[in-house]
Amino acid sequence: MGAGTEPAEAQCDSLEGKVYLDHNATTPLAPEVAQAVWDAMCQAWGNPSSSHPTGRKAKELIGSARESLARMLGGRPEDIVFTSGGTEANNMVIHTACRHFHESQCGRGDSRGTPHIVTSSVEHDSIRLPLEQLGREGLAARRGAEPARLCPQPAQSSGGAAQGPGAHGCSTDDWQGARGRAGAGRGLPDHRGTQVSPGSPWLSPQFHGPRIGALYARGLGTTTPLHPMLFGGGQERSFRPGTENTPMIAGLGQAAELVSKNWEAYEAHMRDVRDYLEATLEASFGKQRICFNSHFKGSKRLCNTCNFSILGPGLQGRRVLAHCKVLLASVGAACHSEKGDRPSPVLLSCGIPLEVARNALRLSVGRSTARADVDRAVQDLVQAVEQLERDPAP
Repeated sequence: MGAGTEPAEAQCDSLEGKVYLDHNATTPLAPEVAQAVWDAMCQAWGNPSSSHPTGRKAKELIGSARESLARMLGGRPEDIVFTSGGTEANNMVIHTACRHFHESQCGRGDSRGTPHIVTSSVEHDSIRLPLEQLGREGLAARRGAEPARLCPQPAQSSGGAAQGPGAHGCSTDDWQGARGRAGAGRGLPDHRGTQVSPGSPWLSPQFHGPRIGALYARGLGTTTPLHPMLFGGGQERSFRPGTENTPMIAGLGQAAELVSKNWEAYEAHMRDVRDYLEATLEASFGKQRICFNSHFKGSKRLCNTCNFSILGPGLQGRRVLAHCKVLLASVGAACHSEKGDRPSPVLLSCGIPLEVARNALRLSVGRSTARADVDRAVQDLVQAVEQLERDPAP
């Protein structure tokens, strides 16, 4: 991209004849977001900690992005900390929770306590694996234990099922926040990892924005503690030191502005396309051959996600996708893509039979996905399945 060249939409969303239905893994940059990133790279390249005009310009952009995120979340700008992504933010919260517990115990003269963390079997690895590591170091991770709580993510990206108050043994009070408990020195703040949940009421960093993250903590530094995992120059009020990535932060702010203004339209469109996708799958393969893996009675769903299995021998999800010529999708979370044909532990934890979970595919639509894209994708799936059934050899 040469000097003075504005990023074109085609450069942000070039699919070369393919149909991209993997928006839960990542999304292409919205043209407005790409423009914001480019403008920041060209016009706000200074160090935000510098006092000269280029530094002040960068600092202003970061402040504006912080305000945009706060508006989207219904919070305050001072309660937002920019991070490298959701994994870092989740690790920071878990680190803070355990440290806060131990400091509270020591303040009462009791250093022998062990925090108990409430989580679930369908959590993202950026929650589950840090807890497993802490468990090896003496932390107990289980359900229903006092005094500490770390509630599940409000929506699960692999299957698309939503997990609101009451899910997995967490009461409505658990979901509302534990500021009182934290202030009293008894427990840990509740945490909700919101990573891949496009649309209200579950918002996502994967909303046509750049690869960067932000942590929202209500009452940050006052009623809600936050302990840094990094130490350095004092940026982000020392909660997350390191020179800020101004262009990516500017892009994240612009993405938040788009969601704040348009989320109802975005959500309605994605739900319509998702429902059309499921109807088309059922019509193309027949009700007896399609199993929708996230249709749980009484449970809400993500507006954009369809997790399903095409029943039959030799139709493992990865094999079906390998025979698709048009469809770009996944069998589940992108961070598990190297694990071969092992079925999703999330689906198994939800009670999906092993032989069904092996065949699972996750299609996640986006704001620009059209019904015509669905028609092409399902036709591609039909042809891939027919080819596999004609030649079942691996």
